[in-house]
Amino acid sequence: EVQLVESGGGSVQAGGSLKLSCAASGFIFNEYAIAWFRQAPGKEREFVSWKSSDGGITHYADSVKGRFTISTDDAKNTAYLQMNNLEPENTALYYCTARGCPGASMAAAAYNHWGHGTQVTVSA
Repeated sequence: EVQLVESGGGSVQAGGSLKLSCAASGFIFNEYAIAWFRQAPGKEREFVSWKSSDGGITHYADSVKGRFTISTDDAKNTAYLQMNNLEPENTALYYCTARGCPGASMAAAAYNHWGHGTQVTVSA
């Protein structure tokens, strides 16, 4: 059974940092594309970042480019999202997701495995 378990969320002040983790199990981690999405109250789920498994190509939403970094540790079957210089607008439930092929996508519908999310709250 595929499982993705996020952790590392919390409450920080604007300008602070958090590092989210996503522990994966039940599949061959280094063969899957990994992505992070987020959903704020009353808003649709939106793309944050993805990392392909073929070549480790990464991509970011414009709103987080230069502040967030996605990475993976194949030995630990874990993905990470380092978030620096956080803004109140980054407050949301952050989800880790995986896609059973090397290529990644910005579309939530392209991913078939999701975690339950970890809450990030940024105060002004």
